[in-house]
Amino acid sequence: PIAVATDGGGSTRIPAACNGVVGLKQGLGVVPQEYAQDGFGNISYVTPMSRTVLDTALVLDAMAGPDPRDPLSVARPQSGFAEAVRRAGDDLRGVRVAWRARLGNDAVAADVLEGCEAALAALRGLGAEIGEHAAPFENPEPIWFVNNGAYRMAQFGHHLREHRAVMCPTFVRQMDRVASYSAAELYEAIFARTRLYRQVQSWFEDCDFVAMPTLSRSAVPLDQDFFGPITIDGRRVENIRAAWYPYTMPFNLTGNPAVSLPCGFDRDGMPVAIQLIAPVGRDAALLCVAAAFERARPWADRKPPAP
Repeated sequence: PIAVATDGGGSTRIPAACNGVVGLKQGLGVVPQEYAQDGFGNISYVTPMSRTVLDTALVLDAMAGPDPRDPLSVARPQSGFAEAVRRAGDDLRGVRVAWRARLGNDAVAADVLEGCEAALAALRGLGAEIGEHAAPFENPEPIWFVNNGAYRMAQFGHHLREHRAVMCPTFVRQMDRVASYSAAELYEAIFARTRLYRQVQSWFEDCDFVAMPTLSRSAVPLDQDFFGPITIDGRRVENIRAAWYPYTMPFNLTGNPAVSLPCGFDRDGMPVAIQLIAPVGRDAALLCVAAAFERARPWADRKPPAP
């Protein structure tokens, strides 16, 4: 089974992590978006989602390539992802993976860390060198919120004025939050996005891939208030975006390819996941490492324990 998703801050990788499937956010410009209204500052991606890395690569092959209507895609004539995955071996000797358990957040569920540590052990067993990652990192949330919020307000502000009463309350609340941003604040966020991009690219001077949890805990309840706190190992934590998925939105801003891979289940039988991030332009290499990990710890036939 395959699906096509979109990811503007984690909306492919988050549900993939919650459901035990592969969620890829490819690099910026790999899949053209000829419909995007902002062809130069886009942070949203059309992405593949599937049960396996090979199926993900096959879908990406069908989606990727240059399109003259998307200025970010014209210099990225990429294909051959599935062939790269098929030809890739399991020998990861010389591959350097830097592990980072937190990205501005404090609380991470013990079951998530346990699953990620098992995943790192599997990569180490394939020959990869596993190290710690502690490079400085600018908080991306305000950068993302201004960039995304200003974009959405330009798209939907007139609908908000005309149809506020029938629109999703969560969306209305988000739009109210960004309605007062100035043009100067928007450009400050655009400048900050560039700083963040350069900062993240510097990570790969000392490693080939960065690994981190996809989410700080397993899936939240369906009726979760997305402006309310969440609970992580019995601890109440405010700001769901910064507490639950601080690991996903930065790479929408920087354009780095990132993939969420299943790495086990928590004590309640809910899936947990690890995320691997690659340098810009290394989508195929990322999928090859992901495929080697999948062969070492296959998940497609694993199901959560019965309740």
